[in-house]
Amino acid sequence: MSTYKKRGQKKSISPISVSQVGQESTTADVFNTLDTSATKTEQLVSKYQNLIIIAIVVIALSVLSYLGYRNYIYEPKKIEAVGELSQAQYYFELAVNSDESDSLFLRALNGGEGKYGFLDIIENYAGTPAGMLANYSAGMSYLNLKDYVNAIDYLDKFKSNDVILDALAKGAIGDAFAQIGQPDDAYDYYVAAIEASNNLFSAPKYLYKAGMLGSNLGKNTVALNYFKRIKSDYPDSAEAKLVEVQIGRLENLK
Repeated sequence: MSTYKKRGQKKSISPISVSQVGQESTTADVFNTLDTSATKTEQLVSKYQNLIIIAIVVIALSVLSYLGYRNYIYEPKKIEAVGELSQAQYYFELAVNSDESDSLFLRALNGGEGKYGFLDIIENYAGTPAGMLANYSAGMSYLNLKDYVNAIDYLDKFKSNDVILDALAKGAIGDAFAQIGQPDDAYDYYVAAIEASNNLFSAPKYLYKAGMLGSNLGKNTVALNYFKRIKSDYPDSAEAKLVEVQIGRLENLK
């Protein structure tokens, strides 16, 4: 016999468990917390929106100002500085190869014919590559003029990624200290010049100077090593022809 459901019979309703009620309550609490947090955030933003807007504007203006400075002030200034430096450097090169070097070194420092000298370039184009290079050239000019204090001052301001120029600047500071009777400082700068570059152009020169000055300061072992390094690493240098006597002298002192 077939069975059938009576018309109008209602489906049974399952009873709701206590755990389900607790879960729904917890979910409601979470949403209430989220609503509360969102409301507090909105209130915070509303309270400080003027400060937030100001901060965004300041950042935007800073970026735009930097880009504007870079493109419309710094770059043209950098190019202009190179043009000014070329004339001062021209006087410097003339001085190096001239019998009347003092007047030409002074002109390189102070300018002439309506063009800036190294000192003007340092003052007016600070922060540019030409301005930095002017420190080196000014220092070397003062060194040639025997103004050793100014030579040290300007050469010490010079910073460069060029290892040869960096070594020459440090070595020149050593020369200036030697001239004003500060041999310990001179020795330290000769060593710094050696460490800055191991090229054939500058390394043997300052190895020899550090060796000679070091031996005068009682640093005989280190001085001997410097002379031997010239002999082994730079046998074709002019200094290599001078070290045999110094090596023999220091070895006899042992």
